[in-house]
Amino acid sequence: QVQTVESGGGLVQPGGSLRLSCTFQSSIFRMYTMAWYRQPPGEQRELVATISGSGSENYADSVKDRFIISRDNAKKMVYLQMNSLKFEDTAVYFCNARRSDLRQEYSYWGQGTQVTVSS
Repeated sequence: QVQTVESGGGLVQPGGSLRLSCTFQSSIFRMYTMAWYRQPPGEQRELVATISGSGSENYADSVKDRFIISRDNAKKMVYLQMNSLKFEDTAVYFCNARRSDLRQEYSYWGQGTQVTVSS
């Protein structure tokens, strides 16, 4: 059964960079809008970034100009390049997907990958 699988998390110093990866092995990957969410410790889950099948990007204000979401449709991969990391970026990061051409919520929750920003 198709699912999202996140990887690439780890420990990084403030100001550092990290790239997260996500696989979503749908035969119609191009038809899905992909998203990254995160859940800081003790806080609500929040939407970080989205990218449509055609490559249109959207970002939360808190990560705009620091994070870049991208996708490789041939590899069925989505990435989140995180730069200039701050303590506030510490969270479990989740990848998700929804059909771009249907009324659909993000429902393909994976296990997430932990990102810890600490000196």
